Amino acid sequence: MAEAVRGWTGDVPAEQILHVDTDPAIADTGAFVAHYGQELLGQSANCVVVAAKRGGEVTLAACLVPSAGRIDVNGAVRRHLGARKVSFAPMETAVELTGMEYGGITPIGLPADWPLLVDAAVADMPYVLVGSGRRRGKFIAPGKLFAELPGAELIEGLAL
Repeated sequence: MAEAVRGWTGDVPAEQILHVDTDPAIADTGAFVAHYGQELLGQSANCVVVAAKRGGEVTLAACLVPSAGRIDVNGAVRRHLGARKVSFAPMETAVELTGMEYGGITPIGLPADWPLLVDAAVADMPYVLVGSGRRRGKFIAPGKLFAELPGAELIEGLAL
């Protein structure tokens, strides 16, 4: 993620991407908002890696959805990726291919050939709290930044 931020050229200035150190024991959304405040649930997003299958081909993609919702894997994601079946990617696959820690995967710095499906509600948020690539930290950035990331596609109703 640090490399991606250093090379950032989007409309949102890199100075508006903030990193905060957090306790890795409370990195998961439920534990995080229970500790720091329920209001963060409406100001945060989760990045999930999915595996879309059609025939013998598997396509990996990342999905960014508001933390208050849940990703519509079998509806919006499946239809958008043109897959017969979509499931969450195995933890080992997600960690190995992103170079990030499970539970901290972030949409910044993903493999360049992956689609990044962003729920339009995330892009509309003034600021979004999301994983930093490690469980020991989060980053905060304007929601519109996520629509500018490489491979980003805004999708209405990606989350239920």
